[in-house]
Amino acid sequence: MKNACRFGFSVLAGTVLVAGALALPPAKTHQTPEGQQAAAQTQSVSGKIASVEQNTFTLTVASGSSVSEAQQPTSATTMSFVIDKNTTVEGKLKVGSAADVTYRQDNGANVAISVHVAP
Repeated sequence: MKNACRFGFSVLAGTVLVAGALALPPAKTHQTPEGQQAAAQTQSVSGKIASVEQNTFTLTVASGSSVSEAQQPTSATTMSFVIDKNTTVEGKLKVGSAADVTYRQDNGANVAISVHVAP
């Protein structure tokens, strides 16, 4: 009789343990909607192509507002962009060409979504 009580208690305790584990909410392994929204935000910039490599290119951008070609920018910065399989490129990426780039930031890298190179 003593063994039957031990067995019954063990089964009851195991059932309570399993039911408690199933009642817990699942662990969050996916990004929150705020994180997904931040990753999906796109930005755009215009400038002149400074260098072109196989999967990247660098754009010289005038800091501040947009500047016409006749004016010299007071200070310029460069931005590097990654080209992936989803990037749409209109025109030929050529050093010295003007380009408009729509991009998103992904793990600290600027990933080009679309590039429009002026002829």
